[in-house]
Amino acid sequence: MRSGWMRLGVSMVFSASFCAVLVTAGGCRDGRPTVVKVSGRVLIDDKPLTTGVVRVVPADAAPASGEIRPDGTFTLSTFRPGDGCVPGEHPVAVVAIKTLSSSAIQFFVPKKYVDHVTSGKTVNITGPTKDLEIKLSWEGGAPFIERSNTSVGDIDPGSL
Repeated sequence: MRSGWMRLGVSMVFSASFCAVLVTAGGCRDGRPTVVKVSGRVLIDDKPLTTGVVRVVPADAAPASGEIRPDGTFTLSTFRPGDGCVPGEHPVAVVAIKTLSSSAIQFFVPKKYVDHVTSGKTVNITGPTKDLEIKLSWEGGAPFIERSNTSVGDIDPGSL
């Protein structure tokens, strides 16, 4: 009887050790991809962008995002606050807008940067980094307010 308990005990210790090795080696039991810590800053015409959100959009993984602080810095999060981004080369969006009314939005970056498909910006995440720089340009423009003839209350939800 003792040898049966001993085998069970050895088996349990081995299983627990194996699981600990998998977790330590980065094997995630929840199926999530590996992420690396990423922080940096956003510049527009070589000056810190003081508001908005950076959004990194991998093709085959969850997007990462980070709020832009008043000094232009950000920290990316994918699954948990500050956990980072999936490594690879990914398109980026910088959403820096303020809703002024149901028919007016203020843009703090050119509209093309608000969508990762049209931004023309990518980042290459090869490992943990604290100095990722995302450089934007007004190309002669400036912050602006866009007004719509249709207010949010005038939109038929069924048409969406």
